[in-house]
Amino acid sequence: MSEPDTPKDPVGLGLRTGDVPLARVGSVRAGPGPMEPYLLLDEEGRVVESVSAWVRYMVVGDHSPRTIRSYCYAALTWFRVLWQLDVGWERATEAETAALVGWLRVAPNTQRRRQAGAPAVNLKTGKPNLGLGYSAATINLTLAAVRGFYDFHAHWARGPVVNPVPESPARRRALAHRSPLEPRQAYRRGAYRQRAHSRAPRSIPDAMWDEFFAQMPSDRDRALVACYVSSGARAEELLGAQIEDVDWAGQRMSVVSKGSRERRLVPLSPEAMTWLSRYLRIFDDASSGPLWRTIRGEPRPLTYSAARRVLQRANGRLGTNWTLHDLRHTAAMRMVSSGVLTLPEVQVVLGHADLRTTSIYTTPRIEEVIDKVHEHYARPAPPRPRFASGYAAEDIAIIFGDAGE
Repeated sequence: MSEPDTPKDPVGLGLRTGDVPLARVGSVRAGPGPMEPYLLLDEEGRVVESVSAWVRYMVVGDHSPRTIRSYCYAALTWFRVLWQLDVGWERATEAETAALVGWLRVAPNTQRRRQAGAPAVNLKTGKPNLGLGYSAATINLTLAAVRGFYDFHAHWARGPVVNPVPESPARRRALAHRSPLEPRQAYRRGAYRQRAHSRAPRSIPDAMWDEFFAQMPSDRDRALVACYVSSGARAEELLGAQIEDVDWAGQRMSVVSKGSRERRLVPLSPEAMTWLSRYLRIFDDASSGPLWRTIRGEPRPLTYSAARRVLQRANGRLGTNWTLHDLRHTAAMRMVSSGVLTLPEVQVVLGHADLRTTSIYTTPRIEEVIDKVHEHYARPAPPRPRFASGYAAEDIAIIFGDAGE
């Protein structure tokens, strides 16, 4: 068997090196019902039945719609590679996986073209700027989705005999029957998996918050960021709220948790409630329906992309790179450092399943650490003694006189 990077396949090798562009054919569309929330269409607009069967399996297995959507887009990238290489999905090998990962490593991400030429780190926020390509997390998610797709079909004796996405046996052994009280064992990454770096959460310092909030052009945008930074809700959780989910008397809101998909209550600050009431006055009917809507033209539910664009416009004026998730980090850091809430209480507000996830917010902000270091440098140096210890002061005075003082 030839190696995955053999030159016998010039198209596959061209994808890996970026010399051959990947044709943007096919699409992911909304499905006909809850059993098929999403469909993968091929280059001629036909439904890819092998993916639809996998989607129905995930629905029955109680996967969330967001997970199914992301897996369908991962399958779309995989099938685009197969279509360009003229390889049927049931005949895919590790060579096609190498072509997929190679293309993802060198291809530009179309959603990040606005940041071309930006420095590696934003000097105002201290946050790394997103690169122009696909992140390691995106590549690993794509590999996990493709492997799950072939595991599903292998269970029904369909597809290739060997899964085209290799698995790490060391990982399987390290995670099998592991006691939660024991430390997590280290293991080697599987083939083609990328090295993913875990970064400390970044929150907006109080000194920069007023400047950032002043860039919000409307009451809706002010209400949106104020609700984010006071509730600690995730982006999709808050955007999915309905008007009737707001408890005005209790200053709280009901949201659907991302992980468990159960309803939980999150707090809202008095300032957030004030901006929320001002924003809702512009609608004739503000008793029911989506809480967050467009304010130009016919009101429509506010999408994640539109909410993200609100922050992008503010970032463009300030030269920052804050994100919607940074607002959740900001809320968490404020709660942890308040001295009023305990860490388990912050865990309940944020909806974390594990207290260790909440504990990452006990890490001090880098801005605070740098300020303290600068204070340390600014302190005058203590006077250093001219003579070693052990000599009597009167002896030094006799020998050196006043110069020894």
